[in-house]
Amino acid sequence: MRRLYSKTGVALFTVPLTLAVAGLLMAATPSTPDKASVNNVAPALAPETGDIANALSNAFRKVATHVLPSVVAIENRPDTTWQQAKESTSPDGQNLERSNPFKGTPFEQLFPDGLPTNPGQETPHQAPRPQGGIGSGVIIDSAGVVLTNNHVVSGGGKVIIRTQDGREFVATEVLTDPQTDIAIVKFKGDSSLISARIGNSDEMAVGDWVVALGQPFGLESTVTAGIVSAKNRGIGITDRESFIQTDAAINPGNSGGPLVNLRGEVIGINTAISSRGGGSNGVGFAVPSNLAHWVSDQLLANGHVNRSYLGVSIQPVNYELSTQLGVAPKSGVAVTNVFPDTPAAKSGLKTGDVIVKFGGMSVTAPQELQLAVERSAMGKSLTIDIVRDGKSMELAYQPEAAPSNFGASTKSAAKPEGVKLKSLGLEISALSVDVAKQLGMEGQTGIIITSVQEESAGAKAGLEPGMVIVQVNRQDVSSVSDFEKFVDSDSDGSILLLVRTAQGSRFVVVNK
Repeated sequence: MRRLYSKTGVALFTVPLTLAVAGLLMAATPSTPDKASVNNVAPALAPETGDIANALSNAFRKVATHVLPSVVAIENRPDTTWQQAKESTSPDGQNLERSNPFKGTPFEQLFPDGLPTNPGQETPHQAPRPQGGIGSGVIIDSAGVVLTNNHVVSGGGKVIIRTQDGREFVATEVLTDPQTDIAIVKFKGDSSLISARIGNSDEMAVGDWVVALGQPFGLESTVTAGIVSAKNRGIGITDRESFIQTDAAINPGNSGGPLVNLRGEVIGINTAISSRGGGSNGVGFAVPSNLAHWVSDQLLANGHVNRSYLGVSIQPVNYELSTQLGVAPKSGVAVTNVFPDTPAAKSGLKTGDVIVKFGGMSVTAPQELQLAVERSAMGKSLTIDIVRDGKSMELAYQPEAAPSNFGASTKSAAKPEGVKLKSLGLEISALSVDVAKQLGMEGQTGIIITSVQEESAGAKAGLEPGMVIVQVNRQDVSSVSDFEKFVDSDSDGSILLLVRTAQGSRFVVVNK
């Protein structure tokens, strides 16, 4: 069929030319086949091509058969006993018994309490009903221990574990760690249950095949496959993040289920998806098994997680910052502040140091260092390898328990009038005692940015009003005149600033 279009591009009509053209072609084509055309047939694929695909398919099949018996569905049923008592009593303490006009009809499930007195509103004696949920988990001890997500079991109520063979168990204890979104569910298991093997997530590399298992949408035992897309991802949903990113489909209900390698070992706990519509868009995130295993061990041993701390503010080392600090890009983590009376201060760490190894392990991202520090065993000294002013050094670190209030954010302060510095597009002022106190920086010296000109060098570098500048080119500043002197004496046109805010400290490179 051939389509003819008007000038506007709208199809007007179609003309059946196929038969006419075909007839001409048939008349011009000889009745006997051309030997040359027969020889143009595409060659058959090599047998090994199919063998590779079949081998991968067989690997997925074996993984599913091996791991699925340890995958469970988890239902969080809210406790409504208090709700029922509250609803059966009026505010003045009198019993209320309302008949439901929909009882015994197909609409009873939609309106279990009948219609409210005021359409669209709850009656005064009604409180919002707690919501339940369903997710997944993986058995890590056949005696009755399931590893899952905190958000699957949070909120209280009765937690039900349903195994692949249809048995149901009621949780006897739920232990959670909201900072990593990891939880442990304990129940009375037996020897017939099968537990999964925990693998080493550090051994996984980008491009490795992985398989996600779980109970999405409440369905039984589903399996999806993909690869590791990235590691050490931070997406801003928990306090402690170092997610494995994968394109294996992780749908609602998969949360808490295992992400496994082709050896059938759990290398992650499915936690989140990046999606606008609620379904999997090929970007899923899992808590690495090494972190989940450490958290679960802590929960089982103590009922909570004990974390060590260092006492510093840190930031990644990008290309511009690496040239200022004398290290290779992404070869360590820059220290932007050392808090007094902390293990970092006792170790001899200083602002501007670049931590390249912690406890013998290379660190290239803040998340890596943070998690490595927190997992440090107390009472055991560790080494910190740093680069200071281009020279390599080794420091000793003694782990200490993190104070509960460490890292609490501070309040913002008023911004005083200041002096304009046109070369950087900044207006600056001395940091007064009152302003420093409002910022939670008592005893801190420096200058505060009061205004940033649009499209200026300072704006392009990410400087904002309210930031406190404490160093210029690794030199402490305590006055506006100091700042102007250091900036004017700079010869290469690239200035390294150390700035502090309520969220912490970081280095900023400003190109004049």
